[in-house]
Amino acid sequence: MDEAPEPIPVTRTVDCGIAKLLPDVDRPRAWLLTVDGAPQSYVDLDAPAHLEFEYVRRLAYVLDEAAAPGRPIDVLHLGGGALTLPRYLAATRPQSRQDVVEADRGLLALVTEHLPLPGDSGITVHPEDARTALEAAPEDSADVIVADVFGGSRVPAQLTSVEYARAAARVLRPDGCYAANLADSAPFAFLRGQLANFATVFEHLALIAEPSVLRGRRFGNAVLLASQVPLPVAALARRTAGDAFPARVEHGAALRRLMANAAPVRDAEAVASPVPPDGAFSVG
Repeated sequence: MDEAPEPIPVTRTVDCGIAKLLPDVDRPRAWLLTVDGAPQSYVDLDAPAHLEFEYVRRLAYVLDEAAAPGRPIDVLHLGGGALTLPRYLAATRPQSRQDVVEADRGLLALVTEHLPLPGDSGITVHPEDARTALEAAPEDSADVIVADVFGGSRVPAQLTSVEYARAAARVLRPDGCYAANLADSAPFAFLRGQLANFATVFEHLALIAEPSVLRGRRFGNAVLLASQVPLPVAALARRTAGDAFPARVEHGAALRRLMANAAPVRDAEAVASPVPPDGAFSVG
């Protein structure tokens, strides 16, 4: 029997840049998606529960703790990429209802063609703007909102305001959780504003990040969590501490100190997240 041909890289111009799908030489059906050189997603079609990126694992821990193991949940994903987390949730919580919003139609076409979803995944993909889709979503319709939206390497300004935080709160169920992948560095002007936005709307906040990021030593990812009910801080702290690159879960007084006197950011003053320094998220 002839062996399957070696996978080859795919390069395509999409709406927000040059996307590449790069095969992983160590995993036969695994791919890294980059846009303009910045890694966006990693997917193993044979092992959807394998999560390569640390920040994606932290978001997955939030999904793991959202309900009893295996119980289906309703999730709204803002930002799709190669659909890593939706695939993970479909594998770990079958029958979950997932809506994925991705504005880049060219990227969606690339992913659909080369990394197709299983027919019974329960994942519906919507080629829409994230803020527009969030404001149109039904009230109390999501157990979790996962926001991982980057225009290039920056979170768009329309997703960084207190009005956006209120829109997320409207869509979440009373015990739901909002989880966002953000990126910043000291003195954390952007991150502190995001904390102030969500503190205005939600009763409970937490932040997951590596100590080197929290201490201001480097630019990096931080996962912001918000809910009207207490967050599973202890469980998340145990999980993140065991990673190859351990993270801390900041909450309570420590988070209030980080937020300091930051004020909520209105739509009229909202700006995109900071530009990463050269090489912060690039590959090869």
